[in-house]
Amino acid sequence: MPHRIEDETIATEATDVGTLVAENAALRDRLLRALADAENTRRRAERSIEETRKHAVAAFAHEMLIVVDNLQRTIAAAEDQGPATTESATALVEGVRATLRVLMRILESFDVRPIAAFGERFDPSVHEAIMELDDPSQPPGTVIRVVEDGYTIQDRLLRPARVVVSKRAIGTASAPDEDEANIHDAN
Repeated sequence: MPHRIEDETIATEATDVGTLVAENAALRDRLLRALADAENTRRRAERSIEETRKHAVAAFAHEMLIVVDNLQRTIAAAEDQGPATTESATALVEGVRATLRVLMRILESFDVRPIAAFGERFDPSVHEAIMELDDPSQPPGTVIRVVEDGYTIQDRLLRPARVVVSKRAIGTASAPDEDEANIHDAN
């Protein structure tokens, strides 16, 4: 009989050990999942903070573009009136130019960059067409005048360039596109 009690005790202890091993494995699995979740949350938070940091200056930079526009208009107006007649007028225009250069350098330090527009193919993702003009010297869809410069910040659009785009006059024969020519050549 004593062997039977020992066998039962051993069986019970084996069951207890098996239960403890299973509980340990389950707890270990839960711990590893919790650690992975915490790491994922940390990474998401870091990405969010980085994104916020990168673009926090965007609203301020957008407002500063008004100053850039006004300085550019001042310089253009002075140049349209011809050479400055007085020494003080020349100094004023040079001061405005210097101020514009400093402002542009500051904006560039925050990764605010002008968008190339003049002579480029119209791209609605970075250009805003305010007018189309007939211009037989340019292919249709070419930017022929920049009314207001556009800018990006951290490779994201800050303000589109406001442009005038060329078009063909109705009834004007245009040369077929290269793609169309290639299709005809293939047949």
